[in-house]
Amino acid sequence: MKATPKSLRTRTRILDAAMKLFAEIGYQAATNGLIADAAKLTRGAMLYHFATREELVEAAVTHIDLARARLFEEAARASAAPGQDASEAAIDAYWALLHEAPFIAFAELEAAARTEPMLRARLAAAQAAFDRAQMGGGFGALVQAGADPRFQTSRDLGRFLLEGLARGSMTYDEQARKERLLAVVKRAVRMLNRKGDIHDLWE
Repeated sequence: MKATPKSLRTRTRILDAAMKLFAEIGYQAATNGLIADAAKLTRGAMLYHFATREELVEAAVTHIDLARARLFEEAARASAAPGQDASEAAIDAYWALLHEAPFIAFAELEAAARTEPMLRARLAAAQAAFDRAQMGGGFGALVQAGADPRFQTSRDLGRFLLEGLARGSMTYDEQARKERLLAVVKRAVRMLNRKGDIHDLWE
């Protein structure tokens, strides 16, 4: 049976609510009941669209991944400000994205997937597609196209350090410490892009 526009809007409302709750309270805490309440639906209406948790999760992964990809593509089209280093602009852009709901929600799903095989299987394709998008040419120097190991190393270093920093918890001077670490990440990526030797970082 073909979905009606109203049905598609309701599904989108449910999936938006799931994404928001995953980002705010985490995957495990965001029960189907809470998602239905956030979407302003009865439990019965929720079940009409997603009969099981698995169906909801599968659709939510796709929904969150598409939202993440849209934000990534929008940021990738933006150019560095005049006089700004391309790798620094890329790092600032990705750092900002990591604080958007689709990225936070996806990170929460990845954390939960460590102990939930069903979720891990659902995420695998989305994770692989995102990795390919990073390789294919997005944020200037951070995600340069090409197979040159120098650029791959700078991409990976920048990306995974930023993701770890975004997920980490600091108990004091959080903002100042994060700003110092971001400055180090920018310096490291710049050096790798220009010199291509990881050992230069320790000189």
